[in-house]
Amino acid sequence: MSEETKQPAEETPEEQPAAPETAAPQEEAPPAEGSGSQAAEKAEKPGKGKKKKEKTYTLTQSQMEAAELAAKQLESVKDQFVRLTAEYDNYRKRTAKEKDSLYQDAKADTIREFLAVYDNLERAVSTEGDEDSPHKKGLEMIFHQYQEILKKLGVTEMEALGQPFDPEKHNAVMHIDDENFGENVVSQVFQAGFTLGDKVLRHAIVQVAN
Repeated sequence: MSEETKQPAEETPEEQPAAPETAAPQEEAPPAEGSGSQAAEKAEKPGKGKKKKEKTYTLTQSQMEAAELAAKQLESVKDQFVRLTAEYDNYRKRTAKEKDSLYQDAKADTIREFLAVYDNLERAVSTEGDEDSPHKKGLEMIFHQYQEILKKLGVTEMEALGQPFDPEKHNAVMHIDDENFGENVVSQVFQAGFTLGDKVLRHAIVQVAN
């Protein structure tokens, strides 16, 4: 028997199973513009239609009585406030009027004391003498300045001469009969009278005719 060389059969490499192909990940397409807001709006729409249930409360008898008492107390406080406001307004007006009255009285009393100076200056200016004398001119300047001061203070000299006698403004010390004057007319003024607004500061001392 011939020897045959037995060669080992070449091992054929086993075919390995092919790895399964993995599909490439597909990029997600960006959401279309407005699609998100539309979805949100759709989600919100059902919520908008729903009405919230109003909560109801039940009060006990004692709570009702307490609420009524509080309402009455509030009304009473409001009434007191209105009354207090009216009283304060009246008080403010009254005090303002009293303050003005006190000021006017004090002003009148002060001016009344200075009227004697006016009388003396008037007599000095009316005296006869040298019209060009510096002394006479100085007295006239002072007298005119004094008159301007009285005007600024609201003091007015009464026009009595030739006017009908008025006991509210005039003080008659003499009576004469004179055909040149009408009945009960002021014929001469001995001392000028003055008014401060509607108030008489000093009555004019006059002579009345007929």
